[in-house]
Amino acid sequence: MEYDYLIVGAGLFGAVFAYEMNKYGKKCLVIEKRNHIGGNVFTELDENINVHKYGAHIFHTNNREIWDYINKFADFNRYTNSPVANYKGELYNLPFNMNTFYQMWGVKTPEEAKAKIEEQKAEAKVENPKNLEEQAISLVGKDIYEKLVKGYTEKQWGRPCNELPSFIIKRLPVRFTFDNNYFNDLYQGIPIGGYTKIIEKMLDGVEVKLSTDFFEDKEKWLNSADKIVFTGMIDQYYDYCYGELEYRGLNFEFETLDVENYQGNAVINYTDAEVPFTRIIEHKHFENSDSPKTIITKEYPKEWSKGEEAYYPLNDDKNSELFNRYVELSKKEENVIFGGRLGMYQYFDMWQVIDEALKLVRNLKE
Repeated sequence: MEYDYLIVGAGLFGAVFAYEMNKYGKKCLVIEKRNHIGGNVFTELDENINVHKYGAHIFHTNNREIWDYINKFADFNRYTNSPVANYKGELYNLPFNMNTFYQMWGVKTPEEAKAKIEEQKAEAKVENPKNLEEQAISLVGKDIYEKLVKGYTEKQWGRPCNELPSFIIKRLPVRFTFDNNYFNDLYQGIPIGGYTKIIEKMLDGVEVKLSTDFFEDKEKWLNSADKIVFTGMIDQYYDYCYGELEYRGLNFEFETLDVENYQGNAVINYTDAEVPFTRIIEHKHFENSDSPKTIITKEYPKEWSKGEEAYYPLNDDKNSELFNRYVELSKKEENVIFGGRLGMYQYFDMWQVIDEALKLVRNLKE
């Protein structure tokens, strides 16, 4: 075999794995069907602004080991994710906190806010939530659900909230403080200079072939290395023999505007059903970029179909059962390992992707 490892996919999982194995003297080849490295964390400099080409990526974790690891490849700023919700022109702070409750009801103390939520929960009379709608109302009451959860969630998943499983919203962040920090994690920020530079450093010294589709010559690639680390869709690897796993897709609409500041915040969610997109990202606010212009992205969720980029796995009971059938197939593989968001059919935060890749490295070394 020409290589010790063939890594299919130059995203975060594949890059971490290749970096670690290259350190230990293993000969790796990374192939990537896109014309760039980085997967969905790819950023591109435009108008002196690092544009997140596949949606906003904000690094956050409580894991000190992972935080120290990623900081080897870039310096991070102190960006704090504080999104704003726009419901028919009304603006609310996220996550749900005392600012939100004041904007919603005019309440000024935690006791008043708790009483209002409890009153609405009691009116709903939901004891055993059977779907997402009932789960959300049982957590935050009707007003917050209808203005800030319902429309956004139905756009995101493409189906009514009363048809979505309750576990999608196991809990909603509710804070009785005036704190707009969306994440509770101890460590968070944006890499100064963008994510692509991180992936470039990880893949330094590793052979990479871009615009190379594994499936166009599958047998050749399977015979090119002792082991294959596959980060694409596990159902596609097996030619959908049990059927297609379901995902949600996204369309991104980019605009360069001749203004310095379009919306005053990096992320504004549009939570009513009438607006077709879920949010607008204004990229310069992630790094306080110095530019006379600004670049915004509108995100439009959509139904996914085979051949398109898959973004969010639909981890309901039906898909989980189907995925488990593919996992059983994968257990018979001697030389193929599945990893990453698509290979493991799971929505991961970035720190979890790194953690999973490092776990795999440790297991293989042992």
